[in-house]
Amino acid sequence: MIIGGKGGVGKTTCAAALALHCAQSGERTLVVSTDQTPSLADIFELPASLREPCQVTEGLFAWELGFDELRKMWDRKFGREVYEVFSALVSIEYEEFVEFISSVLPGLAEEFMVDHIRELALGGGYQRIVWDTAPMGHTLGLLKTPRLLREHLKPAPRIYSRLRLRDKSRRSILETIRQWEELSAQDMAFLQEEVSYVLVLIPEALAVHQVDRILAELAPARLAVGDLIINAVVMDADSDFLSRRALEQRPYLELIERRYQGLRIHRVPLFAEEVKGLSRIERVRAALFPAGSLPPTQRGASLAFTPSGISAPRGSSR
Repeated sequence: MIIGGKGGVGKTTCAAALALHCAQSGERTLVVSTDQTPSLADIFELPASLREPCQVTEGLFAWELGFDELRKMWDRKFGREVYEVFSALVSIEYEEFVEFISSVLPGLAEEFMVDHIRELALGGGYQRIVWDTAPMGHTLGLLKTPRLLREHLKPAPRIYSRLRLRDKSRRSILETIRQWEELSAQDMAFLQEEVSYVLVLIPEALAVHQVDRILAELAPARLAVGDLIINAVVMDADSDFLSRRALEQRPYLELIERRYQGLRIHRVPLFAEEVKGLSRIERVRAALFPAGSLPPTQRGASLAFTPSGISAPRGSSR
């Protein structure tokens, strides 16, 4: 399950609440953040950054993934083999090489992040993975990465085969390119078939306009959003300030309900206190899943989507 949206709308808070709901429903759940300025540790009030999966409460684990983890993925997949080829041509330290190749190949860092999430899902260690992504501009690039990487790799065998390398080295790099292509195809299939998408927004003009752009950009790749979470909605206008805010929000709430009738829409109230710690995250969870709502096993194990809305359970970690 991918949680997306522009920065500052409460993505991480909603991801934490969704993950808490999954864990309370009996699923071993990992909430993972790939935001370059992650805040999962702060929201859960954990003492340190989450360099490894850390248990938050029964059945719920949190993890903040960064560049160090990316380098480990690179090492495990292709790093040393490709480095041996390039280092025969150019004098470069391995750390510099990893940074260079990640910047040269479009979306390589994001590709490995997608692939790592896919491996976590297929590994069986967690029944549910809730992915708190970076702000949506970055996330759109991430979701397009497998297709972009395939386009980049089309001429690569012809180019690399012309390098004046030993036959062994030439075979090594061409085999690596083939493996990249396979990885890219697997990751795109994973994003299309096994992942649910939730967009978080606030009832303001810019956020609503961005939803249109995001849906339009995801549709050609068959990456279908099924749920919208409207965060920070004024429910109880018990002051002049809140009354004015509620009045300002009303046309956008009506627009969202009218324009996105095919999506499941959830409202989360504006809370007086900062949402930090399990007790306050529980309040967000309760707003997303009020009493009387269908249990997660009947809702695709908590928000499983098709282009037209809720689907039947798909039985996979997303």
